[in-house]
Amino acid sequence: MSQVQPTVSPKLEEPKFGFNEYAERLNGRAAMIGFLLMVVIEYVTNQGVLSWLGLK
Repeated sequence: MSQVQPTVSPKLEEPKFGFNEYAERLNGRAAMIGFLLMVVIEYVTNQGVLSWLGLK
């Protein structure tokens, strides 16, 4: 007996965890926002971020 093969494969939703396009895009946006905030902090306080955090 031969088995009948399916003609349509299911469309699976891409996971939201792990290395996928969604996670990489979200990580890139968070990095851009963090960098922009760092530049704004340096401009407003006239100090580097390390000085502002008390590490220098």
